[in-house]
Formats: sequence, C-alpha cells, structure tokens
Amino acid sequence: MPTSLLHSSKPLSKTWLNRMFSLVYAVALSVLLLRHCRNLIYSPSAISIALFLADFVIAFLWLTYQCFHWNPVERKVFPKNLKHIASESKYPPIDVLICTADPTKEPPIGVVNTALSVLAYEYPTEKLSVYISDDGGSKMTLYAFMECAKFAKQWIPYCKKYGVVDRAPEAYFGSQPSSYPETDHIKVTHLFWNTCFDNLLLFQDNVLNNVLKTGKCRSVIPVLPFSDVNPVRNTPVNK
Repeated sequence: MPTSLLHSSKPLSKTWLNRMFSLVYAVALSVLLLRHCRNLIYSPSAISIALFLADFVIAFLWLTYQCFHWNPVERKVFPKNLKHIASESKYPPIDVLICTADPTKEPPIGVVNTALSVLAYEYPTEKLSVYISDDGGSKMTLYAFMECAKFAKQWIPYCKKYGVVDRAPEAYFGSQPSSYPETDHIKVTHLFWNTCFDNLLLFQDNVLNNVLKTGKCRSVIPVLPFSDVNPVRNTPVNK
C-alpha cells in the first residue's frame, strides 16, 4: 500500500444484481403508471386521479434513490497515512456543534460523553472547536459541563497517552478496558461523577442554584462533585 493513499474505493462485485432489480422494478412501475393513465383517459374519477398522483410520487422518490444503488462502491480510509501527506499545521480548522434540549429526556451525562469523545480527537487542539447548543437553557446541563471541563483534564491526556479508541468514557468503561497505571483512578472518578449527576436529577432547581453558586453540592444531596472529592476514599479533600 503506498503511504500516500488516504482512501480507496472499488465497485461491489454484485452490482449487476442491483441494476437488474432496478430495471425490472422500473418496468413494473411503468406498466402501473400506464394503466393509471389509461384509466384517466377512459374513466376519469377522483379515485383514479388520487391513485395516479400517489403512485407517481412514490415512483419519483424511488427513481431519485436509485443513484445510490446503480453503482455502489466499497470505500476504505487510512487516516494513519495522513501524517505522510501533510503536517498538522496544514490541517483545516474543525468546528463541532453538539445540540441538546431537555435534560430529563436527554441526560446531560450522555451529552458530556459526546463532548469528551470529540475533545479527545487526534487533532491539533488549536484547530478543534466544540460548541454546545442547549435549546432548553438547562442549569443541569451547565453544571454538567462545568464538571466536564475538570474531568477532561484527566481524560484527554489519558486517551492520547495510551491511544484509547473508544474515547467516550461511558463506552470505554462499559467494555473491558486495558489496564494502565491511571485506569483505576479515572474509572472510580467517572463512576462517582455519574452518581453525582444521577442524584442531582432528583432534586429541585433551588438546590441546583446553590450548587452552581458554590460549585459544591449541599448536604441535602448525598454526594459531592468529583472535583471536590478524593475518588479513591470517597471523602472530601481538605483544601
């Protein structure tokens, strides 16, 4: 394989089956539409007009979709060869937009996992921007990303140091990750972090307002943010 190859494509071996099916289906549609035209000419009615319009729209949609099946190809990409083509200084800037709305239907922990996986991309940091759009303006989402920024200081260097493939913490620790010196510490921190968010969802806005003002969970919540906790002992850190 030449080092300059970034991607390759080749036609699928069974392309002729797709084309044969498309031709047979096109003939059947043509016969059906001709029959509708005949009915419109010799015995027009509201029902025949409605049937013709319905079948015509369906046939048009099917025809526009055939471009994906007429000449299907198999593609492969080789991102590891990118460094042989261009230096990181020539990489284009990338903006990633992550949208969320309702923290009860779309738990913040899932949105945070998405953001962390993007932030851990193998891409120049100065050329990667991540934007969070919260249509609901949720205080819970705001608090989640305040804590996400702190956890990212541990998670992103860990991913890049050990070449982690599943860069969303939820997916990584949900499988059987390889064991590294920092793995147990980060795993305990992540589990404690999840517990904090799960418990915060059970409380009212006034409690969350206190959390946002102080950066710490009040005594009415049985957990503290992981940034104020020693995740190994599960006790507050003396400052």
